[in-house]
Amino acid sequence: MSAADTTSPVKVPPPRPAPPPATAKEPGRTRTSGGAAVPWVLLAPCLLVLALVMGYPLVRLVTLSFQKFGQSQLWGFQPAESVGFDNFAEVLGDSTFWAVVLRTILFAAGSVIFTMVAGMLIALLLQRVSGWVKTLINIALVASWGMPIIVATTVFKWLFDADYGIFNALLSKLPGVDMIGHNWFASGPQGLVVIMLLVVWGAVPFVVITLSAGLTQVPKELEEAARLDGAGYWGVFRHVTLPILKPIIVMLTTLSVIWDMGVFPQVFVMRGGHPEAEFQLLTTYSYDKAFVVNDYAQGSAIALLTVLLLLGVVAVYMRQMLKIGEVE
Repeated sequence: MSAADTTSPVKVPPPRPAPPPATAKEPGRTRTSGGAAVPWVLLAPCLLVLALVMGYPLVRLVTLSFQKFGQSQLWGFQPAESVGFDNFAEVLGDSTFWAVVLRTILFAAGSVIFTMVAGMLIALLLQRVSGWVKTLINIALVASWGMPIIVATTVFKWLFDADYGIFNALLSKLPGVDMIGHNWFASGPQGLVVIMLLVVWGAVPFVVITLSAGLTQVPKELEEAARLDGAGYWGVFRHVTLPILKPIIVMLTTLSVIWDMGVFPQVFVMRGGHPEAEFQLLTTYSYDKAFVVNDYAQGSAIALLTVLLLLGVVAVYMRQMLKIGEVE
């Protein structure tokens, strides 16, 4: 028997089962401890600044609106007295307050409508002009947008001046029109129209720039398809462009309402710091009650009612922002 025959057979161990494949981690899905707190940490500086800048004035505003607080309380001769809702009852029962509310709503509505219409027309025009014309218009828009409100108000006072105003001189050149010496501020409606033009002039650049950016997102294929189906320019705008721009239009309209309801320096400076009764809006009316009549409690109550009036507009704005966030 050979040596090969006496060798014992080698036992081969059974194969081990292969380990399960490692699950690949998706990029950007790494979960870290305390990840939920990161957004709040990033927002903390901004929230702190808002609390310091707006928190105390808002708390003080609410406190004053429920107190009797005049010049005697301001100088410390008498302590502030809590009067509950008496200030609100007196303000809401005053017919002058409701006249100011109606005037403010009409002023804001007119300003917003003119701003959105003019902004849309200019934005559509920018899509059809040459590059250098678009550049010049954008420079003019940014220049007017960056002009301080006090400077713009002074310029408008000069343009509509009864004796030296350019606007009256230009209108007088029309056949049968004599506007030399016409005082635009002799009546409230005419004067508020001038102030409305000032507000629109300052607000249009932001609307134009925003809508121009939105128009670049309108697919050209949809516009061409609508034209092939027989739609004219108005039909393309109504059925293609307008639905795509609707979220932007809603946001711009809401922001414009908030800004125009809070107009103060334009009216205050245009009327030399003493707006007449026909020029009073909610902001100037609250200011006069607090710092002219020295009834700081009623001025605070009017300001707080204005804030509550705007909360509905802010709710619409936030709802639209959330909708856009869900779509994205």
